[in-house]
Amino acid sequence: MKNIIFTFFILSFAAQSQTKQASVEKNIDQEFLFNEYLGYVKKYHPLVKTANLEISMAQANLMMARGGFDPKIEVDFDKKQFRNQEYYSILNSSFKIPTWYGVEIKAGFDANEGVYLSPENNLPNQGLTSFGISVPLGQGLLINQRMADIRKAKIQLKQSQAERKLEAIKVLYDASVAYFYWKKNYNEVQLYQKYSTNAQIRFKGIKELINQGDKPAIDSIEAGIIVKNRLLSLEDSQLKLNKAKLELSNFIWIENNIPVELSDALIPEQKLDATIQETLKTNDLLNADFSITNHPKINSLEQQIQALTVDKKLKANLLLPKIDVGYSYLSDPRYFEKYQFNDYKIGIDFKFPLFLRKERGTLKLAKFKIQESEFALGIERVQLTNKINAQKIEIESLTKQRNLISGLVNDNNTMLQSEERLFTFGESSLFLINTRENNLVTAQLASIVLENRFYISNSELFKIMANPD
Repeated sequence: MKNIIFTFFILSFAAQSQTKQASVEKNIDQEFLFNEYLGYVKKYHPLVKTANLEISMAQANLMMARGGFDPKIEVDFDKKQFRNQEYYSILNSSFKIPTWYGVEIKAGFDANEGVYLSPENNLPNQGLTSFGISVPLGQGLLINQRMADIRKAKIQLKQSQAERKLEAIKVLYDASVAYFYWKKNYNEVQLYQKYSTNAQIRFKGIKELINQGDKPAIDSIEAGIIVKNRLLSLEDSQLKLNKAKLELSNFIWIENNIPVELSDALIPEQKLDATIQETLKTNDLLNADFSITNHPKINSLEQQIQALTVDKKLKANLLLPKIDVGYSYLSDPRYFEKYQFNDYKIGIDFKFPLFLRKERGTLKLAKFKIQESEFALGIERVQLTNKINAQKIEIESLTKQRNLISGLVNDNNTMLQSEERLFTFGESSLFLINTRENNLVTAQLASIVLENRFYISNSELFKIMANPD
């Protein structure tokens, strides 16, 4: 009868091994590789595309700012006709070219006629041409609003590149975590399927032995309890797996913004340990010190400080008096080429607040904003350095823990096999076998959890590095 029991256990584990081998051979070509998955997220996920729009919007803002230096044509025409008599007809046209340092070049043509023209509007019959220049001698010479807009738009373009990386890295991190939980729940389902099958085979064997009178009937109840517990755990793990698949599907898109669901035929990458650090680019960081000089968050804060500095210079420029001097050479169109410079128009515009309270207040606020950003930059540098070091320590610790749990799994597996051999000689019991198997299942579940923590820890380091490209 011992031979029958021994044969029963041999067939049980042989069937289990054949089932597992067939499953691996069937699905090995259907692995959804982690690197391939991230490639889809980078290329097609709407939030990643939205992050790329940050650069496009910054480029549009730069174009808008440059529009402040576009040449302009202005035409002002005013005419009054009453009772068949032309009171006046006034035409003022100009062509203006703004330049970088607030200097504006202007060419114009005026043609006025009519019975009731104001004396200052009387012009030669052929009209009057002018060519002149306007120069700010106080406010607006070294920096003005147009210059500040251009500089800040260029800074914003650089900042948007850093912001794009930060936005994209958030999506890739969430996508990675979803993939790792899918793999974790998949492994748990495979584990419970394996031991559920073992429990059912063992239950059938026990019933046969009871029918032959070699085992007490109470053993079938104990074996049945194990079957029910395994099936309950399997059902719960399958529920978690289905939810993990749906969560993962949130990140899988294809062309034309079409979302797709994860196929049941796909399985997670089986040898992810060998590729995860290369895929997430954390392998080099773990072996060398990482410089945060070019970190997107640092770059973004530095660009923000530069933009605030430009704003401060503009506010400081407002403390100067506003002195605009304009000169225009005037000429009849027929004599324009004779350059009679004794015909001209000149003007001076002067403004200066006596107390400058508004200007001094805005300048102080600009300085405070720079200080605030500099404090934030200093804090961010320290926090990034500490986060990176902490994450490296966590990955090293999890690697050691995984080695320890691997040894525990092997030891519990050895104890289970030993207990099964003792059972074949009648020196053990089903209770002890179930106890050993429960310990093995617990250790294997702990191994799966540690594996998941190891993957997530690498993805968190990837998120801190913020280098999605």
